[in-house]
Amino acid sequence: MCKGLSTLPATCLKSAKDIKHKIGFLLHMPEFPSDYEQVKEKTTAVKRVSSADVNNWKLSFNNLMNSEAGRSVFATFLKSEFSQENMEFWNACEGYKVSAPNKMAAKAKEIYAEYVKADSPNEVNLDSATREETRKNVLNAGPSCFDNAQQKIFTLMEKDSYRRFLRSRLIQDLSPLPTGIQSFAVQKRGGKIGCSENRCGA
Repeated sequence: MCKGLSTLPATCLKSAKDIKHKIGFLLHMPEFPSDYEQVKEKTTAVKRVSSADVNNWKLSFNNLMNSEAGRSVFATFLKSEFSQENMEFWNACEGYKVSAPNKMAAKAKEIYAEYVKADSPNEVNLDSATREETRKNVLNAGPSCFDNAQQKIFTLMEKDSYRRFLRSRLIQDLSPLPTGIQSFAVQKRGGKIGCSENRCGA
């Protein structure tokens, strides 16, 4: 027969309250983060970038990927599309190339098991031929073990995700307004535009 909550151990009561709190949080949490939240996350995670940097990223995917800040912003965009494994794999391959020779074999197996093997936890989108070629390369791991697979994912991001990134609110919010629009905005507010040396042209 139930004697009430007062007879339960304190640890049980605490666990029940914790579970109730977590359920309440999940019920009120949106299913997917909004664009605004993604921009906010990016702003927090990435240090301030100049308008010149942003404009340079728009010129080519190579420019974006050659910039540490650019890769960080792009990774945030990929996360919003649930395809962050592509950037994670690319970064893993870059790290692998500079690994100590005596650690390459073990690291190659880890990367293969995480991203390349069929049904792996963060499987990237590779054709069967590239997947099989990479499997064989891992058996005799060398610095170029993942080169072909990495290039395929690079091209996939360039042809697919990068094009959507250029149209996303994420990159638009980082882009400076044209001078004419800035002036209009200042007139509407009755204020002045404040700018740092890094963000304004001479």
